[in-house]
Parts: sequence; C-alpha cells; structure tokens
Amino acid sequence: MQDKIKDLNEKLAQAYLGGGEKRIEKQHANKKLTARERIQYVLDEGSFEEIGALVTHRTKDFGMDKQQFYGDGVVTGYGTIDGRLVYIFAQDFTVFGGSLSETHAEKICKIMDLAVKVGAPLIGLNDSGGARIQEGVRSLGGYADIFYRNVQASGVIPQLSAIMGPCAGGAVYSPAMTDFTLMVENTSYMFVTGPNVVKTVTNEEVTSEELGGASTHATKSGVAHKTASNDVECLEDIKKLLSYLPQNNQEKPKALPFELGDELREELSDIVPDNANKPYDMHEVISGIIDEDSFYEIHKDHAENIIVGFARLGGKSIGIVANQPMFLAGVLDVNSSKKAARFVRFCDAFNIPLLTLEDVPGFLPGTDQEWNGIIVHGAKLLYAFSEATVPRITVITRKAYGGAYDVMNSKHIGSDMNFAWPSAEIAVMGAKGAAEIIFRKEIKEADDPEAKWKEKEAEYAEKFANPYSATERGFIDEVILPKDTRRKLIKAFAMLEDKEVNRPKRKHGNIPL
Repeated sequence: MQDKIKDLNEKLAQAYLGGGEKRIEKQHANKKLTARERIQYVLDEGSFEEIGALVTHRTKDFGMDKQQFYGDGVVTGYGTIDGRLVYIFAQDFTVFGGSLSETHAEKICKIMDLAVKVGAPLIGLNDSGGARIQEGVRSLGGYADIFYRNVQASGVIPQLSAIMGPCAGGAVYSPAMTDFTLMVENTSYMFVTGPNVVKTVTNEEVTSEELGGASTHATKSGVAHKTASNDVECLEDIKKLLSYLPQNNQEKPKALPFELGDELREELSDIVPDNANKPYDMHEVISGIIDEDSFYEIHKDHAENIIVGFARLGGKSIGIVANQPMFLAGVLDVNSSKKAARFVRFCDAFNIPLLTLEDVPGFLPGTDQEWNGIIVHGAKLLYAFSEATVPRITVITRKAYGGAYDVMNSKHIGSDMNFAWPSAEIAVMGAKGAAEIIFRKEIKEADDPEAKWKEKEAEYAEKFANPYSATERGFIDEVILPKDTRRKLIKAFAMLEDKEVNRPKRKHGNIPL
C-alpha cells in the first residue's frame, strides 16, 4: 500500500504544473502545445490548482478496463490571469484523443458549477475527437450536461472557448453557446459532420480545413470571433480579451488609471470626404476617439461592412459598433445585423457601455437578402439595441438613412445621448432618390428634366441632408465638431455611469431568432 501511495504521489507531482518544468516562452512556442502547457502559459505562473487529477473512467466495455489514465483526457482547475480568478479546462488529445466520457464531462461540469457559484470567467481549451464511442449514450449525456450549464451560465459569467485541435459533431455546440470562440489556423477545425459524411451524403469533395477550418469560420460562417496563427497567439488573445471584461454580470469591467488632459483630436476633422459617395475607413475614426492602441476587434473578417470590438475611453472599457463605408458602403445586411446584435447583447449582459458610430445608407437591397431573411435578421439588431440598458451613445458621422437610422441606436429606441457631426445627413433616403420621387411630376414636365432634377435634389439636400432638422426635434442632442468627439464622449459616459433602468417584469423577451 505504501508503495502504491508513493507511486501516486510521484505521478501527481509530475502532473501538476510547476514541477521543475521550464515555463513556455512566447518566442519559442510556435508549435502545438500540450493541454498542460496551454494552461501553464495562459495562467499566471504558479497559480494553477488542479481539480480531479486522479479521476479515471468507469467503463469496462471493449477492453477499456485495461486502459486507465489519470485525469481521463481533460485537465480542470482554477488559477489567475493578471491576478483575476478564472476557471479553466483543457482537453488532452494524447489521452483517448481527448474524447469525452462520462467522467470527463463530470470534471468539466464541476468547474462550470464552481465558476457560476463564485462568479468568475470560464475558459475552455477544446482539443477533442468527440464523444467516446465505447461509452455510448453516457458520453452523449455528458455533452448535454455541459450544454445545459453553458446556457445557465450565459449572461452570468464570461465564457471563452479556444478551439486548438479537432472539435466535431455534438462537441461544437458548447463553444457555439459560449460568448467568444477563438480558433488556431491550420491546426483546428469545427464541423457538425465531417468531410467523409459530406461526401457520402452530398457527393461533395472537401477537406477538413475547407469545411470547418479557422479561416472558413472567421470569414464565411462567423462561428470564430478571432483566429490566431499558433497556440501561444491564441492564448495571448484570451488574456487580452479578458482584460476588457468584468468577472461576472454583477460587476463592471476594471478601469485603468487615466488623467483627463487635452482631449481634442484635430485628425478627426479631415477623415470624412466632402463627396458623400466617397468611402473612408471608420477605423481611423475609432482610433481618433479611443485611448491609444486600445481597440480589440471582434469578427474582423466576417461581415466587414460593420465593425464591432472593445476599446478603452478614458481608461474605461466600452463596446463599439460602427458602420464601415469601405465595405458595401456600410449598409446593413443579414450577416452584419447578426454580428452586431450578438455583440450588443453581450455588452449589455456584462455592463459594458456601448458607442455606436453611424454612417449607414440603409439596408442592402436584393432578392438574396430578402429571401435569406433580412427582415428578421435586421430586427435582431433593432431588438438588441432596444433591450440594452447599459449607457448608450451614438455619433452620426455622415449618412443615417431610412430604417437603418432607427436601428443604429437612435434616440427613439432608447439611446441616451446622440451626437452628430456637421457632415451628418439624417433623412428617409438620399437626396437624389428622394427628389426623383417627391418632384417626379415637376421633373417630367420641365424643359430640361436633368437640370430640374439637380435643382430639386439640392433643394431636398438643403432641407433634410443635414443634422439640424433632427436636432430641432431633439432626436440629436448636439451637433459637434469632429475634433471635440473624444472629449464629449468621455464626459457623456462619465455622466451616464450610474444609469439604472427598471424593465417590465417578464420571464424573457422573444427575440426574432
């Protein structure tokens, strides 16, 4: 018995992090790491405390009783990142391919329950071949136990998932229900059915990378919020993303030290072109407003006509939603509406104030958009903004046309403060199209229809293609010079810091899914 205990203690000492191992250095880690190396890298040095290190599976079928490994393919526990408590699990592909068994799932569920009880973020490092087929329905039940906890934890604690290897079948639904999913290029993939099944059913020839690789999910499906070139870069992203978030829904994100100085930004004055049809990069506007180098973009390569991400303004964390005139003129479409709606709802759940930068000519027209449900998807963004109770501010830089003006955090759907630059155009539609409709008869009967059209276009533009009519109505709180934007926003968000909203009593709303 003493020898067995001694053997267990030696194995346990080797299993725990620290044990004489050299800490992974960023510049020397351009490779796929093991589960324990990943935990070692992402957590503060020496902070990891493992839970369930000696757990083994219970199945005796198919000769499994002769294959017992401590931990059963997943390392679970808690530690700190920059001194903040987090709970973490890392699937170990070297043990049964990281496959999920009944006990494997129980270990994950245990730390998920602890994370919710304590109120700390949950990080999942996924690297698994899927359900352990030797256990049959017990492994499927384990997945369902995890899914249920993902939903119960949603909006309570931040949940971050990193896909650092295979993630297939039912396993994909847990990351999909977490708040952010990060993937590693060329070494990770996600799909419900693999290439072989796809070929059998649809006769399509496709590789794992094409079907569900990081690039595919970052650009086409939008499943991946961020991609990294290697494991270390992915783990660094987790740490950076976490820095913008609170511990739970009862707290606010931690503010960084900041002293108010000369907050005028002259460079903002020349960004918007005089020609209303000429694009400009909204990233330049964002950079001119926020604290230096603080923007952390989410879904960068998906639905590029809208920009979402975290930043700091006066040292405090904010969420930014901004139309991007460089892509599709900044219109709202199916993908951009879904992308922005999900981000808005996350920020609202975790007390992160929202800044909307608006330059939107409307919704993208066409049969493709209508047949793919632009009505219901556009309504998601409208719903998300309307239900958000965090401080909400909008700055209209140029176009704010039609229903898209309403949807992009207008005063009418609960925005707290709405500013406009002098270049703003707030109207039902562009002056050219509006003049054609309103003055159709006069244009048709004129001796020179083209000249008359231009005359009426100028007349309409003078009356509506500016921010002043909306300001007179109180729909815009103030027309500001671009250089004053940062100063105005810092003061406005400070004024709104203690905002409280009492919502109607209800179980939950019915967002148009």
